[in-house]
Amino acid sequence: MTTPGTIGVAEPQASATPAPPLAARTRGLRKVYRKTVAVDRVDLDVPQGAVLGMLGPNGSGKTTTIRMLLGLVRPTTGTVELLGHPLPDGAARALPQVGALVEGPGFHPFLSGRDNLRRCAAAEPLLATGSISTAVDDALERVGLADAANRTYRGYSLGMKQRLGLAAALLVPRRLVVLDEPTNGLDPAGTREVRQVIADLHRGGTTVLVSSHLLAEVEATCTHVAVLHRGTVVAQGELADLLEASTPALLVSTPDVDRAVEALRAGGISTRPWEGGVRVELTGTAAPAVLEVLVRAGVAVHEARRQRTGLEELFTQLTEADPGESETFAGARDSLDVEEALR
Repeated sequence: MTTPGTIGVAEPQASATPAPPLAARTRGLRKVYRKTVAVDRVDLDVPQGAVLGMLGPNGSGKTTTIRMLLGLVRPTTGTVELLGHPLPDGAARALPQVGALVEGPGFHPFLSGRDNLRRCAAAEPLLATGSISTAVDDALERVGLADAANRTYRGYSLGMKQRLGLAAALLVPRRLVVLDEPTNGLDPAGTREVRQVIADLHRGGTTVLVSSHLLAEVEATCTHVAVLHRGTVVAQGELADLLEASTPALLVSTPDVDRAVEALRAGGISTRPWEGGVRVELTGTAAPAVLEVLVRAGVAVHEARRQRTGLEELFTQLTEADPGESETFAGARDSLDVEEALR
């Protein structure tokens, strides 16, 4: 049953089509710190091979959920399954296949970027000792740090530190990569490079889970979205489906605007003139019925398409209930506007 006010299906329904395999899933996930409920009954599905963007205002439980998903924090109640293995019992089998950058990287300040990465590589169970140098060089090149590899970490900018953390997550091929705010501190060029890395991982079949407040980045890179609000998932699914489902309007391109409006209103269908045609509200009707009315009235229909809601509008619809969180999102939106202006 779908919770009122949410978009998407909360529980899988019986279908002839088998459900896609999942790289990770949680059921009834809950985390309580003393009297504070950080995460409350989260049922999250991360489809295998997807790029899933996890969205939510500050304090919505994104990072806590990620930490429980990776076995870094024990849930108060609920279950976690990672790459087919239940946690915490299956952590030793699942975690070597997972690369993660959570809450910012942590490295030794007096070592160079290369030496820090070598220490990370030496601890990789899937990386042979003789392959460490090559793996480190490849990872540095992949995130654009090859020229700064021999500088000490304490001299790195915030963006360079973030890149090094990403390099550590990509030292060996992974089945799942989890990135918590991966573009934090990056300039527009660095952001585009991270976007390219995510696209490369996706093309190679790697599942990617990205937590971000930059909605344009999520819309540009992600195939799926999960929106968290007040510690629970209020919407999840394929991005295109969520945007489509939240848009009950049809845009019809026609030179016969007046005749179209008259015919539709006579049929009890809400409509108004729009740029190059009419905008039809689909509440209580369907697109085929709208087109049938127009064709029977002799209206020339050049094009008909669903009006597409942007991710920002969808996000706002799902999280606007709390005034304080609306202010938080306004700050995220301002960051988005600045980044777009710099591109």
